[in-house]
Amino acid sequence: MATTDRQATTLALAHALSAAERGLAVIPLSRTKLPALRSPHRDDPSTPPCHGECGRLGHGVYDAATDPDRIRELFAAAPWATGYGIACGLPPHHLIGIDLDTKSGTNSSAALRELALRHLFTIPDTVVVLTPSGGRHLWLSGPPDVVVPNSAGRLAPGIDIRGAGGYLVGPGSRTDHGAYATSPGTAHLAPAACPPALLRLLLPPPRSHHPTPSSTGGHGQGLVQFVLAAHEGQRNTRLFWAACRAYEDGIGPALVDPLVEAALNTGLTEREARATIASAARMTGHRP
Repeated sequence: MATTDRQATTLALAHALSAAERGLAVIPLSRTKLPALRSPHRDDPSTPPCHGECGRLGHGVYDAATDPDRIRELFAAAPWATGYGIACGLPPHHLIGIDLDTKSGTNSSAALRELALRHLFTIPDTVVVLTPSGGRHLWLSGPPDVVVPNSAGRLAPGIDIRGAGGYLVGPGSRTDHGAYATSPGTAHLAPAACPPALLRLLLPPPRSHHPTPSSTGGHGQGLVQFVLAAHEGQRNTRLFWAACRAYEDGIGPALVDPLVEAALNTGLTEREARATIASAARMTGHRP
């Protein structure tokens, strides 16, 4: 088994270096598809948000690199890695991943075709990666001045978006469920430009500004700031704690939108944020 894992790590490193030659920044992944290196701040929740400024490894997608020496350093620190992730949203490609899932029981490919017909766009020839579960990842290139957020199911059921701050499992990676591979005939392609009509769908609609009501006072502002200070690994926990305190203090309903806004700024999706706040409401005996 150890020999098999070493072979998988060697192969993953080779694929990662090849991807980096195409300008794609990469990180090592474990068999669970998660970053192989754990956060150096995991045992100290009071640590201020850190995206690698501390100089240590283990900051997830913020470790992503195209420099071969840096990539070898990352894999040397994670000899158990059997795959690699490709960071989205970074130059030169500003990669956007369209994840067509099959596990939700929905026909995500048909949903994408319906969206294309309704909004008058076509998916250009581009890199397609086949997943072990039978899904597909479509690689598209975004404009440099637009930040596409990550989302799950917002575009349509079964369609997840990997944008800035997210990553795609690279072809050649091995996971607990099998291997990722490039679809025949697409490996030589560069990520195609995202159609403008699709790009508009990927961007969140403009949100009305909901200032924290004056009735919530400084305590409400403090709870919002507490959520804003969350870094990766703390976001849901901090949001849940802040929402519980808000409902217990009678300002929960008034603070929902400011807390959602704060959670979006930390990288959570709106669906994740509202679900967490609803759980806090139920936990404290309130109706979401």
